[in-house]
Amino acid sequence: MAQPGGNAAADPAEVDAAEAASVGAAFAPAAADAGLTRSGAMRLELIDVLRGWVIALMVLDHVRDYFHSDAFAFNPLDLDRTTPLLFATRWITHLCAPTFVFLAGVSIHLQLASGVARARVARLALTRGLWLIALELTVIVFGFNFQWPFLFLQVIWAIGLGMVALAALVWLPRSAVLLLGAAIVVGHAALAGFAPPATSLWAPLWTVLLRPGVIAGVPGFVAYPAVPWIGLMLLGYGLGPVFAWPPARRRRALAALAMFALAAYVGLRLSGLGDPRAWRRMADPWLDAASFFNVTKYPPSLQYALVTLGAALLLGLALERLRGPLRAVLLAYGRTPLFTYLLHIYVVHGLALIAGVASGVPAAAFIGFLDRPQRLTEAGWGVSLGAVYAVWLLVLALLYPLSRWFAGVKRRRRDRWLSYL
Repeated sequence: MAQPGGNAAADPAEVDAAEAASVGAAFAPAAADAGLTRSGAMRLELIDVLRGWVIALMVLDHVRDYFHSDAFAFNPLDLDRTTPLLFATRWITHLCAPTFVFLAGVSIHLQLASGVARARVARLALTRGLWLIALELTVIVFGFNFQWPFLFLQVIWAIGLGMVALAALVWLPRSAVLLLGAAIVVGHAALAGFAPPATSLWAPLWTVLLRPGVIAGVPGFVAYPAVPWIGLMLLGYGLGPVFAWPPARRRRALAALAMFALAAYVGLRLSGLGDPRAWRRMADPWLDAASFFNVTKYPPSLQYALVTLGAALLLGLALERLRGPLRAVLLAYGRTPLFTYLLHIYVVHGLALIAGVASGVPAAAFIGFLDRPQRLTEAGWGVSLGAVYAVWLLVLALLYPLSRWFAGVKRRRRDRWLSYL
């Protein structure tokens, strides 16, 4: 098997054959339970259960957006106004996007390592990536907004464009892709000084690729400029072989990677490098700790990438040992990530609309939510943070049987269209 940082000049076909043999050995004892992904790669439950957990966290974040009374009164990470629970509720959901993006890259590598032909992997990455972008521009934005057209480029768009990029980059040696991903994650912030003027013809492209913001004349905004997130996906692809190692070796390697990322984060945070939002020493101990972890997501800074991926890898190692009903629930979400993602948007927004109208809030306040979410606050809508957690559990309970049913459909049937949902 090619190791991370291995010979960049190796023949990709030879690397595939070696990694396929190693993957087969690593998964052989659990193959009957793990099964195959839609693309023919061996399924790794570590990825499924971690992805399921971050889906649950993502649902919490969006329930807070639509239900919390202070969701748009102020930024929950504003240290001058937030509370410990509100800060933690928002911060923990920072793990969602980088974990999704990173694991998408890992999964593409595991297809190759399981013996799927490189041309087929490239074709699947291209078509799936374009499909995700199309969903982002239509079904997803309408679910969030209940009004269309509206531009809202966020994590699904970023994953989609990353897959399109990997469709071309899979023809390069894996180590070259890993180095490119690392260079993007470390260095993309250095390009900020080269931003074109807002009136430049290049400004819209800059916003789409590197800087969050609005595009003149287009309703909506870009929350996830693609390039920094593509860097995280390339890292996942480049580190993919680690996930295919035998369980004991994999756990040691992932623990080491996680600790390296977190140690690098601490070093950079103390030095003031790698994030435009510096650590502020505070008189209150909890605020001091909150400031230490209050990093920049839009666009994702180097510090943000290190702390979230380090925490996610440690979380994955803990969840891998999870047993019982909670594991089954997380696996149902994690094996149907796109289906569950699409479903939760409409469930959360629909429940908010129903509950709001029932309490006397005009339905119009929930229409065009992304354009002016403050209308909900102005209309008096919102519940306590404790009630947000209750609604979160309700939404997860509603999603579970549907996710479990669809996971069964994907396990029993091999229809090609199921690869795209």
